[in-house]
Amino acid sequence: MRLKNKVAIVTGAASGFGAETARMYAREGAKVVIADLNEEGARKVAAEIGSSAVAIRCDVSKRPDVDAAVALAISQFGGVDIVVNNAGYTHKNQPFLNVDEATFDRCFDVNVKAIYHMINAVVPMMRAKKSGCIINVGSTAGIRPRPGLTWYNASKGAANLLTKSLAVELAPDNIRVNVICPVMGDTGMLGDFMGVPDTPENRARFISTIPMGRLSVPSDIANAAVFLASEEASFLTGVELPVDGGRTV
Repeated sequence: MRLKNKVAIVTGAASGFGAETARMYAREGAKVVIADLNEEGARKVAAEIGSSAVAIRCDVSKRPDVDAAVALAISQFGGVDIVVNNAGYTHKNQPFLNVDEATFDRCFDVNVKAIYHMINAVVPMMRAKKSGCIINVGSTAGIRPRPGLTWYNASKGAANLLTKSLAVELAPDNIRVNVICPVMGDTGMLGDFMGVPDTPENRARFISTIPMGRLSVPSDIANAAVFLASEEASFLTGVELPVDGGRTV
């Protein structure tokens, strides 16, 4: 078990990449806090995992909610060793001038400000014990942007870059910070990313831009998250890891 006796918080873990990451973490021996705005979905995932998981409703853009998730990890499992900032939000694929301010704000609140909140909540305790692992879920959109997703692309570019800056600043405290950059995935946000109906024909058009010929699936991202949290990755920090079937090559 690569994560035995570790405690992790995974945000956006009621479905998709986050849910599969939580499941894999539990199988590898970790205790997991399932944090998601969708409380019912989070509780279902926690119930499926069993006694090594607990769920909490969490709007990651709000500091009190983030603090509550951290407090739950401490009260239930004794601390926080790993954080996966997976929760994400996108606007529908469309011309950038058509995206209203509220949607722009929500993209940056969930994709960037949420990381700010979580970092401030967990770093002091990680510094105290000179150990910690933070994994952000960025996107290939922040490396090789697609048209029609300008503000989403910008938010993920920020997540990718802030990861590297945090990695340098936190390295003396033995806190590692890395970012996973998935290509477009078979998740609930796929239709928004494409901006057209989710039909086989439209999927084929987007899949044709991925050299390995398929969308990402939750297990692709979860496997990367397990590796980056494990001792096998103990000398890796500041890594921007595309999980993308060659999309960003």
